Amino acid sequence: MPARDDSDYSAKDIEVLEGLEPVRKRPGMYIGGTDEPALHHLAAEILDNAMDEAVAGHASFIEVSLEENNWLTVRDNGRGIPVDPHPKFKNLSALEVILTTLHSGGKFGGKAYATSGGLHGVGSSVVNALSERMEVEVWRDRVLWKQSYARGKPLTRLVNAGPVHNRRGTSIRFKPDTEIFGPLRFVPSRLYRLCRSKAYLFRGVEIRWSCAASLAGGKDEVPAEAVLHFPGGLRDSLEADIGTIPRVLPQIWAGEANLPGEAAGRVEWAVSWLEEGDGFLHSYCNTVPTSQGGTHETGFRAALVKGLRAWGEQRGNKRAAQITADDALDPVAAKLSLFIREPQFQGQTKEKLTSNEAARLTETALRDRFDHFLAGDPGSADNLLAFVIERAEERIRRKESKDTARKSPTRRLRLPGKLTDCTRENAAETEIFLVEGDSAGGSAKQARNRETQAVLPLRGKILNVASASADKLRQNQELKDLIEALGCGVGDRFDRARLRYGRVIIMTDADVDGAHIASLLMTFFYRELPELVRHGHVYLAQPPLYRLTQGAKSIYAMDDDDRERKIKREFKAGAKVDVSRFKGLGEMPPAQLKETTMDPAKRTLLKVVAAAEERAATNELVESLMGRRPELRFAFIQDRAKTVEEVDV
Repeated sequence: MPARDDSDYSAKDIEVLEGLEPVRKRPGMYIGGTDEPALHHLAAEILDNAMDEAVAGHASFIEVSLEENNWLTVRDNGRGIPVDPHPKFKNLSALEVILTTLHSGGKFGGKAYATSGGLHGVGSSVVNALSERMEVEVWRDRVLWKQSYARGKPLTRLVNAGPVHNRRGTSIRFKPDTEIFGPLRFVPSRLYRLCRSKAYLFRGVEIRWSCAASLAGGKDEVPAEAVLHFPGGLRDSLEADIGTIPRVLPQIWAGEANLPGEAAGRVEWAVSWLEEGDGFLHSYCNTVPTSQGGTHETGFRAALVKGLRAWGEQRGNKRAAQITADDALDPVAAKLSLFIREPQFQGQTKEKLTSNEAARLTETALRDRFDHFLAGDPGSADNLLAFVIERAEERIRRKESKDTARKSPTRRLRLPGKLTDCTRENAAETEIFLVEGDSAGGSAKQARNRETQAVLPLRGKILNVASASADKLRQNQELKDLIEALGCGVGDRFDRARLRYGRVIIMTDADVDGAHIASLLMTFFYRELPELVRHGHVYLAQPPLYRLTQGAKSIYAMDDDDRERKIKREFKAGAKVDVSRFKGLGEMPPAQLKETTMDPAKRTLLKVVAAAEERAATNELVESLMGRRPELRFAFIQDRAKTVEEVDV
């Protein structure tokens, strides 16, 4: 290796970048790159400055206009950037200092802005440095001032363009530099969404959007002109995002609160729990999107989890203690907006809030109001708690299932031997009948449509999953056969797309034992496969209890009341009617079973549903009647014994 010559490295090799040269040399340090998101970050910086004027109470509207040649204009009716000489740079106006000097602006001391999105004093100057051209107009003290720039350097001095009346504010019109961004252009739909989000975040501002006619429309249906003003704030935004997705609670929990002490800010939120799909949390600080979250999100999550646990403790529900953040927050769709003085962000692009006090302030503000929200509507609060506890228990079952899978040898899945399958492959057009015992199974197999109807006989009364341990559940052969027949799996292996039948029909005898077996099966589906119930896959067959015959006429009755009603209505008065009671489905001839219970053209089915608004009541009922505490069943029987007139034994 040749010896190094240190004389080749001297003072002349030290390069000094002055003014805005560092920005053009290393744009990624300031806007995160030179790709499409970085290009649109320029628009966000200028719009944030206008929003700061609005949030501070000095501007009521902002105009955003995109031209066909990629020029973008942002104008507000705020105070206008100061144009008087800067005390430190006597030969330069404050406007020119702001646009040509890094770390300059009116947001350091907190006197001009209590809360703001721009804090580092680099936003406007960075946009100027990375623009091919920038034109600035300021209406201040009834005078119009103008100045033009190219790639961060002034083309003209600040010019007094004459008096104006009834006008004030700042207009910045710029065109991104193709030397930096190449052929990239502003995307109208992206800018329009940015404007909508800002209007949602501050309900007091009106954003007037416009773009060239050639840029409007498209697959995103961007309007050529629109006035964006949302008095409902984040609530309106969340309503628009959720649309028709089913919710656990019909109402959105939304509100705002002022922050105490030196924070001198406020927090606003809108929250909903979704029945289906993945949730989301969109957070902001001083109207700047914090896509990577931060400490305000930490406080938000803590407030909701602690609030739900406390509500469960207050209601005497010990299962609430097992709730984790994932259980409570994965199905949450929420918007969170925080305004605080001098927030700290990770990086210039401000994608993550790191202010330590934000977690405490947000949690304190939301927790108290969340407690009041729950206490104000106990029924809805109980439903929400029941929904989250369901998720917690499902998570625990998945964990136990994974542990078992690791300990058990791998084996090939099989269809249970007693299953008589159908031939059609389209699951939506098929159905499986769950029947009690081989005798009923034999009749059902003869009565079925072989193409579309499958039959699975079950041996007597299945395991009560509401009172059984996880170990017993995993070891129960009847339930394992049933799960394998359905094909959709349970726990973390559940996949509704793999369900082999469109309808799962519980078909039991029309007596007390049959009702008990049906209850056990419904409990199994409600606890272990709730998605099948929620999506309407589970049904109850309605076999008749009686056959009524007079001469050549035969009809069927579902129960005692139906029998008496039909004897009076369907037969001649005084005529002898032969009444046959079916001892069970196994005793019913296949032809009659098909005619009364299995033929889609003639049968009656009851769909098993679990209404979201009644989740807490359903959970309580299942726990009382099917759970591990016999004293709850005894209390239920005692409460209703007075109203029972006849018991079928």
